[in-house]
Amino acid sequence: MSERDIDQQLVERAQQGDKHAFELLVSKYQRKLGRLLSRFIRDAGEVEDVTQEAFIKAYRALPSFRGDSAFYTWLYRIGINTAKNYLASMGRRAPTSTNYDSEEAEAFDDSEQLRDLNTPENVLMSKQIAQSVNQSMDRLPEELKAAIMLREIEGMSYEDIAKIMDCPIGTVRSRIFRAREAIAEQLRPLLDISKEKRW
Repeated sequence: MSERDIDQQLVERAQQGDKHAFELLVSKYQRKLGRLLSRFIRDAGEVEDVTQEAFIKAYRALPSFRGDSAFYTWLYRIGINTAKNYLASMGRRAPTSTNYDSEEAEAFDDSEQLRDLNTPENVLMSKQIAQSVNQSMDRLPEELKAAIMLREIEGMSYEDIAKIMDCPIGTVRSRIFRAREAIAEQLRPLLDISKEKRW
């Protein structure tokens, strides 16, 4: 039985009034949805609030869920819309940040080799690249930012992104392409790459 089938069974049970079934869906997707929303909202407390609000909206809208798309696709759409509405109500645009966990390097068996790469020059260059990418993403229109984040950070398929963003796959491909081009344009001077070179 696929994940989608399991989710569908839980949804059907929740639609029949089984609150425990919906609780199972919440525990399954709460961290994943929170991680997605943290790309739009920086403050962890706000992310938690918006995630909770998204689940409340999903619960209220559950009777209208027909299963045309996977439950998580439907939930992500609700989550992204909730985050956008929250940011609009606060008069803010969605920021992005990249946090590096240096402790992860310690867990590798080859951590000595990883540490050798952490020369001051490489660390500085990595920070500059990350900062440039984050600034570029901050300047992207919401549709481009959402598309590139769902693809590159969440690893979702074009089909799922199209369902979440409620647009054709061609539009998703175009948005991702435009987002990549905008980010690449900011990275070119930093990486000393000519405009003629394709990424």
